[in-house]
Amino acid sequence: MTTDTLTTKDANKTRLHRGARDGRYERIARGIYRTADAEPADLDMIKAAARRPDATICLISALAHHELTDEIPSSLDIAIPRGSWIPATEGAITWHLFDKATFDLGRDAIDIPGTDALQIGLYSPERCIADAYRLRGKFGHEIATQALRTWLNRGGMPSDLMRIANQLPRVKAPLLQALTALT
Repeated sequence: MTTDTLTTKDANKTRLHRGARDGRYERIARGIYRTADAEPADLDMIKAAARRPDATICLISALAHHELTDEIPSSLDIAIPRGSWIPATEGAITWHLFDKATFDLGRDAIDIPGTDALQIGLYSPERCIADAYRLRGKFGHEIATQALRTWLNRGGMPSDLMRIANQLPRVKAPLLQALTALT
């Protein structure tokens, strides 16, 4: 299988350097290359996924991906399990450490658009809303409420949301209050 994104783990470092010099590859970050004719793609997603296979789009970035907020993230929010090594990255990536016990809750893998074989994790809309309420002190109550209102207007089921909320700390009470006020 050929891939349009290569790292120095996948291919010979000398071959990649020569290929970049000859115009066959484009260096997008230290140790990460793409073929020169690759489709346009989100390079920050590629960098995060190449550095950490468990990288998961979270918080404002995930809410924006699910079109649950009008906020434009200033960087790509990426969650990794607490206690993990945080890679040094070039670009606009903000690394967040999430509890290992709940890290996989509501997490799915998606293909990175513009690549032929690279995937990155993404939290479900329900997990994103629960996280917005859990971290409302940091991101603001308005973002969480807007996301919840949009999700409900699209037909989201409160029982699905509460199933996630019951497994995360500091979420159930404020979420129940918001659901009561909005429904």
